[in-house]
Amino acid sequence: MQTQSPTPDTPLRIGTRGSALALAQAHETRDRLMAAHGLPEAAFEIVVIKTTGDRVLDRALSEIGGKGLFTKEIEEALLDGSIAIAVHSMKDMPTVLPDGLAMAAYLPREDVRDAFVSHRHESLAALPSGAVVGSSSLRRRAQLLNRRPDLQVVEFRGNVQTRMKKLADGVAEATFLACAGLRRLGMEAEIRSAIAVEEMLPAVAQGAIGIEARADDAAARSLLAPIACADTAARLAAERAFLAGLDGSCRTPIGGLATLEGGEVLLRGEIIRPDGSERHATERRGTVADAAALGADAAEELRARGGEGFFTV
Repeated sequence: MQTQSPTPDTPLRIGTRGSALALAQAHETRDRLMAAHGLPEAAFEIVVIKTTGDRVLDRALSEIGGKGLFTKEIEEALLDGSIAIAVHSMKDMPTVLPDGLAMAAYLPREDVRDAFVSHRHESLAALPSGAVVGSSSLRRRAQLLNRRPDLQVVEFRGNVQTRMKKLADGVAEATFLACAGLRRLGMEAEIRSAIAVEEMLPAVAQGAIGIEARADDAAARSLLAPIACADTAARLAAERAFLAGLDGSCRTPIGGLATLEGGEVLLRGEIIRPDGSERHATERRGTVADAAALGADAAEELRARGGEGFFTV
């Protein structure tokens, strides 16, 4: 099944979740394709698909199945031809894709850092002992407890707007969101401080938008080629191989970040016990061609250092 060249009469159907952030990412993808190919907006159609992860908001992701909850229904639409491409936040993507699908392109990556968000405090360091912090991310919770075991951490699910309302309602004194998401939503003013990656290593693929297509759809790949970012692809090859090697999911507190320095890939990775009581970190440096191998090797080291049952509280 090959994607037709987009026209106003046969628009390219772009699948996405329905949150404000997901729509912003789908619109960015559409706008880049319009500019790259000189096409009008009418040559594209944004198709909103509600996922299980969007419907179930009263339980932690780790309890209901993890990352695939935000992709399953969208990927089913890709496979049955209802949509031609799908736009994802790459940190929501499982490391193994369904048969017949592939990541066809990545957009240039945004700010990878976590944002400290609070109406009462300027920074993580300024939080008083015993302060309540809200987060739905096991990684952020574990990192926070590792650095500040004096804090209380509560569950904080929902989209960006929902979490900001919970903060305003006093459910917690502070929370963490991705700088990239806040910037894409035009909410950069909500960032009280951006947390250095040396202090809080981000989630694998944080800040990256990926575009998924059917593996045999050469026309879709050709259409996406002008907007594909090779640097992001190299960095994510290392990070996602690292995550895959650790069987990473929303049930496992893992941080990973690859950067490009002097034509080489530098990968930093860490694993943390869910209660923050133990942390192991490592680094790898090598060529872009070896990016995935670097990630796999780093994962193997940390698996050995953590031992069996490391992610079990």
